[in-house]
Amino acid sequence: MIDSRIAAVMNFVSEKSRVVDVGADHGWLSIELVKSLRAVKVIATEKNLKPFAAAQKNISAAGLENLIEIRLGDGLKVLSPGDVDTICIAGMGGALIAKILSDAPDVVHSAERLILQPMNAAEKIRAWTARNGWKIADEDLAEDAGIIYEIICAEKNPSEKIFKRSSSPLEKKFLAQRLKKLQRILNEMSKSSAARESEKFFATLAEIESLRKKIPACAGKNFSTV
Repeated sequence: MIDSRIAAVMNFVSEKSRVVDVGADHGWLSIELVKSLRAVKVIATEKNLKPFAAAQKNISAAGLENLIEIRLGDGLKVLSPGDVDTICIAGMGGALIAKILSDAPDVVHSAERLILQPMNAAEKIRAWTARNGWKIADEDLAEDAGIIYEIICAEKNPSEKIFKRSSSPLEKKFLAQRLKKLQRILNEMSKSSAARESEKFFATLAEIESLRKKIPACAGKNFSTV
């Protein structure tokens, strides 16, 4: 029912949590959280009618209507402060995840943990947490269909520890994929004199240089910057 990406999200949910599964789609994450005993209560939110109906059907078929409440609406707007202690948002772009969090500040403030799995633009989430008093407590990586995804767990006052991703066998592969993507972006920007003078160009170049230091095997490669 769930892939390695969603399984990695689940691994950050503490036992006996009260969880909101934002953009629940067919409800598989919500169902597995309850069946695995990680969550004692789940609120699944979905703004689109078709997946909302599918989630209702799947939750009912699993016999979990008393433990999973599905609400039709946009993001966290259908929750009240204190409804949950853990917010899960997976399978969306980083910018959209940041917007969903920003649109419901009282609900977010009342939570204890954010578990966020962006499909792209993870830097948007990191920037949002830094601006809003949350700290990255842990991170992990998951691979699905050849693509490596980042899973970010944020808390207000996390204890210091070694992140899961630091020992993940996927870390080097993820960095290499990220480096390759940034190089494509840089090469396209290099075709425009205006783009070469932009802030984004120099930020991309700086990230490439940082990644090359983290991946010794890439250090000798000749990356064009003009």
